[in-house]
Amino acid sequence: MVNSISKIVQNLIEGDLSLQDALQRDYGNYSAIARMLKPKVEEILGQHVKLESLITSVKRAKTGYKPLRGKITKVVAGSVINIRTDVAKVSVEKTKRNLEKIRKSLVDFPGEFFQVIEGMSAITLVFDQRLFNEIYSMFRERDVLNKKQNLATIIIRSPDEIIDTPGCALAFYNTVSRGHINIEETMSCFTDTIIVLAMEDVSKAFAVLTDLLAEARKQIT
Repeated sequence: MVNSISKIVQNLIEGDLSLQDALQRDYGNYSAIARMLKPKVEEILGQHVKLESLITSVKRAKTGYKPLRGKITKVVAGSVINIRTDVAKVSVEKTKRNLEKIRKSLVDFPGEFFQVIEGMSAITLVFDQRLFNEIYSMFRERDVLNKKQNLATIIIRSPDEIIDTPGCALAFYNTVSRGHINIEETMSCFTDTIIVLAMEDVSKAFAVLTDLLAEARKQIT
């Protein structure tokens, strides 16, 4: 039974890069991780499992995990970071009227920094702050779900291999999150990973991401 539990826990952790990162960097609480995995382990085994056994298995599973490994290391090492300040965002309800307004705006602002994130019920526009009044006025007040100015974007441009390498974007997001930095919005466009955050957080985010790239480059040299 112990071996079965250990194997299941190891498989679950191997399938979750965020847990691997938490264990490797020692900011993950063994008991909390064990409690989180407990329902899944019991479902797989089909019986009750003691929390103490799970904690022991989580501790054993720590060995050998690295936040940067394999192809992820190469992709991160080959990435470059660009910063764009003075960015704003507007989120609106996803309606036919608003979709038409947004399509028109893409034609009206060619060459401008203008990103569109489309969800099931809402659409978020991320754009150069000097366009804020013009873009905000396109929508009815009741359709606007959220608006914010004084933002910045960090644009991480990676090698083409990022498209077929799982875990690269998570390496970027985890690094920013560990710095206790709130990510306002995020999106990807081909090989670009775009992170939107408050202007006051951009320096700190740039520093931790630069350290990540430096660590990756050190590993492949």
